[in-house]
Amino acid sequence: MSGKWIEAVRLSFKGARFRDHALDLTALGELAHFQKLIAETAKELWKAAHPTRERLPAHFEERTRLCLRRIQPGSATTPMEVYIEESAELELFEPEPFRDLTNAVDLAYRVYAATAADAELPDELPREMVADYARWGETLAADEAIEIRPVGRERGVLITDEVRRRLAARIDKPYEDPVDLVGDVLEANVRQGKCQLWPDGGHAVTVSFTESQEAEVTTALKEHKSLKLRVRGRGEFLPGGRLQRIFDVDQLSIVAPAQADYDRSARPIEDVIAEIVADVPPEVWEALPEDLSDNLDHYLYGTPKK
Repeated sequence: MSGKWIEAVRLSFKGARFRDHALDLTALGELAHFQKLIAETAKELWKAAHPTRERLPAHFEERTRLCLRRIQPGSATTPMEVYIEESAELELFEPEPFRDLTNAVDLAYRVYAATAADAELPDELPREMVADYARWGETLAADEAIEIRPVGRERGVLITDEVRRRLAARIDKPYEDPVDLVGDVLEANVRQGKCQLWPDGGHAVTVSFTESQEAEVTTALKEHKSLKLRVRGRGEFLPGGRLQRIFDVDQLSIVAPAQADYDRSARPIEDVIAEIVADVPPEVWEALPEDLSDNLDHYLYGTPKK
């Protein structure tokens, strides 16, 4: 298996401290912050685009990990690159692995460009990440800045002290509202009195429960394949409306999912599968690994082969 380095974005540190394209070691933290920012943004964008999938694709973290390999002339220009494996097997399951990274980098560029222009932030930006964006560059002096320019963009945008202040001003405080939520209990800590509730198609929500409510939680956890937990109380919502936690629980109850009515007019599943198989070109079948059935998790999620 071989691979290649691909440049995704250039960061230029501006200011007297970075003259003669010298990167002050104290600024390395800003590169680490940017990497984390892009990685988390890529995850959120991928989850929003694939709401029915529970796991990230195999090697997702590697494909969104930016690396610094050189510093170029200027104040201090750092081309940030990612290493992409080249493999027919990987391309079969994830034909455009580089897109997750470029989408995240471009969104970061548009967030700062919109802030600099006093325009509305992009709709796809998770509002709970605004604070993370506002903190990038906070170690720089007032007369220093970072320019971000994604590959393909003719001009970059400067992240200055003023831009950070404008972005920080857009951070909304969490708010509280009544909650009535049903989901699966997949994790619980009885000692701390907390559990993780997973609504259908949603994200994990932390639920605080009392000792008197422990029985319902442990039952839902033990029988999570057949039972759900209904929680009524007050929840804390992040800016943008995302429920973060339920901290004041009025009622917990066990819920059995409704059974769907049997549709006798539905086509047999074997007929549906045969139709799908018939539409797949022969060259696609030939490209499948011979051990696909034995190592499906390896090719989908990157787990070790059997």
